[in-house]
Amino acid sequence: MRKSMLTTAIGTALLGSLAFGVQASQEPQGMYSAEDILDAEVYFANGSDDEIGEVENILFDEEMRINALVIESGAVLGLGGREIVVGTDYFSLETHTESDGDTEHRIMLNATAEEVEGFPAYDRDWWEQTKANARDAWETTRDGAQSAWQSTREAVSTNE
Repeated sequence: MRKSMLTTAIGTALLGSLAFGVQASQEPQGMYSAEDILDAEVYFANGSDDEIGEVENILFDEEMRINALVIESGAVLGLGGREIVVGTDYFSLETHTESDGDTEHRIMLNATAEEVEGFPAYDRDWWEQTKANARDAWETTRDGAQSAWQSTREAVSTNE
C-alpha cells in the first residue's frame, strides 16, 4: 500500500509540477514516470555531448513539487562519482522517441562546468541543513501569517 501511495505521489508530482521544461522531438508525453527519469543520462545543454552522469534521485518539497535532482557524476570535471544537488533552475528534460518506439529521457544542464563543480554535494550534512532551513522558513512564514491574521481580526473588531 505504501509503495502504491509513493508511486502515485511521484507520478502526481511529475505530472502536476514538472518544474523543468520538456523539450521533445515529438509531442510531450503528458505524464512522466520517475522510473524513466531515474538513471536518465545528464548532459551539458551547450551541445558538447559531454555526459556529466545520471539521475540518482528526485527531491520533492512539502507540496510534492520537484525541488532538485541528485546527479551521480561520472569522470567528467574530475568529480568522479560524487553526488551533486542540481536545483530546478539549472535543468530541463529532453524526451526523444527512438526508431524502435522506445522513449529516451535526457536531463540537460544549463550550467557551466565551473557552476557544476560548485553545486553542493548530496550528503547527510546537506540533507540535514536543507531540512532545517525548510523548517525555519515554515516557522517564519507561519508566524507572519498568524500576525497578519491577528492584525486583521483586531482591525475588524475595532471598527465594529
